Order: sequence, then structure tokens, then C-alpha cells
Amino acid sequence: MRGARILVLVKRSSYRLYVEEEPDPLIASLIARHDPTVSRLKKSHEDHEETKREVRAALTALGTEAQFVDGPRSRVDGVFDLVVTIGGDGTLLAASHQLGPETPILGVNSAPRHSVGFFCGTRKGSVRKALDSALRGTMKRATLSRMKVVLNDVCLHKRVLNDVLFCHSVPAATSRYILSIRSREGGPAREEEQRSSGIWVGPAAGSTAAQRSAGGHVLPLTSRRIQYVVREPYTPRGRALGLAVGTVDQSGSIHLRSKMRDAKIYLDGHHIVHDVTMGDVLVMTRSDETLTVLGLGPARAK
Repeated sequence: MRGARILVLVKRSSYRLYVEEEPDPLIASLIARHDPTVSRLKKSHEDHEETKREVRAALTALGTEAQFVDGPRSRVDGVFDLVVTIGGDGTLLAASHQLGPETPILGVNSAPRHSVGFFCGTRKGSVRKALDSALRGTMKRATLSRMKVVLNDVCLHKRVLNDVLFCHSVPAATSRYILSIRSREGGPAREEEQRSSGIWVGPAAGSTAAQRSAGGHVLPLTSRRIQYVVREPYTPRGRALGLAVGTVDQSGSIHLRSKMRDAKIYLDGHHIVHDVTMGDVLVMTRSDETLTVLGLGPARAK
């Protein structure tokens, strides 16, 4: 335990960013007026700072040292036995993009009164016990599938944990594309030309977020399947789409051929985005790089 290499990636709270570090006059004005849109900013920040101190104290009590880095997207070099994130699901999601299948990750929900923290294996007030269990190797864990995204034979990402959104660059414009579903590599394809508000595609870990809201199904957390869900499909004369919602197994693939000159694909949120144009082809498959998340059991569901 004493020799463990531990990395702690810490979220920068909105209050810290827009009040302390880069003061935003609008935010300051809303806070001064006690506007309800910013009512939680300071309290969430205070909870977050308390959790950071709790993590440091727990590591000291356990006789271990760790490297603390601000910002889960900060470039991290080196090999670690354990990565700990302090924040919420978004913090863990961002950090996961830097981790291969051999490095377990433990999320600490730093503001549980204001954050869902589904992927977080522990929370403010329970850190020491969780860290002790993680370092001893006794904490429950789940191995989650991730997704690989390829654009015109070039890999954009192979560690997508939640989902991707493919759509027109203008939210009010119609998304036009050809969707092809292949149950196995090189196998026959089911194909359909579609018009919609876009399409969600993602592994099981993201199936209860945007995919579910758009009409998809909740997949078992450790499922190896990839799901696609069409957003607000255009169906002329009431004709239903044949490929509105579905899944492929670990040997299948989902292909999207763009019929738009100006489209986007967003990977695990809005921070990672790529341009897509007419004739471009996106291919999504299960990645060979899984993610080990501590504190999650195989049967847990959102």
C-alpha cells in the first residue's frame, strides 16, 4: 500500500473558474442578486474543497502519497496503480480517456447533494474507507465496454465510455445520413436513409443517459453491446423507420455516411468534437480497451 503509485485528478469548480480565477461580471452580478440560477455555485464549491482536503487527509492516514493534478483533461504522463477523480461523473468521464484497461479508476463524488455521481464509487464523507479498500484490492469493480470511432479509416477515439452524437452543426437543421447496421465484420448490412435531429450511439455505460431519453433501452452495465438511437426521426406520411433503435454485439458495427456538408460528431460530451462533411463515413465498434471502475458492481444500474 505504501508503494502504490496514485494519481488524483481534481475538477475545477465553476465557482473557482468564474469567480476566483477568471471573474465573470455577469456571474458576480447574479450571485449578488441571489439569482436562483447560481444559487448552488458557492455551496458546491465549498463541498468540493472539503472533499479535496478529505482525500489528502485519508491518503496521509493510510501512509500513501499521491500526485494531485488540477483538471481531469490535463495531460498526464507515467504509470499509476490507481487513479482517483474528485468531482462527479463528468470528471471521471474526462479522466477515463487517458486510461487503458490496466489502470483502475475510483471516482469521489465531491458534492453529492448536487451531483448524481453514478460512476463514483465513493462520496464526500466516506473517502478513507473507500481508499483503504481500493488500495487493498478488496473493493468491488466493474469492467465497462468502451467504443471505437473511426472517420474515413482514421481512428478518432477508442475510449468512448458514454456516447457520441452525430448531427448537423446547426441544431435547428435536419440531419441527413445513411445508417448501416452490420451484425458482424464483413457481414451483410441493413441500411436506411434517414432524416432526423441526429443519432446517438454508445456502449452500455451510457445507455441510461441521452440514449434512454431519446427512446433507447437500458442495457446491463457490463453488456458488450453498442446501441444506436435516432433522435426525433422524420417519418413522412407516418411511415415508421426500420432502424430507429437497435444494438449490435461485440463483433458488429454501426456505419454512418454523411449527406451533410456541415455536420459534427461529439465524443463523450461537447469537449471533443470533429467536423464531418458530405460523403464522410463514420464507423463505430466495440473497443478492445475496457475500463475498470471501482465501487461499481456488475448488477448496478442507473
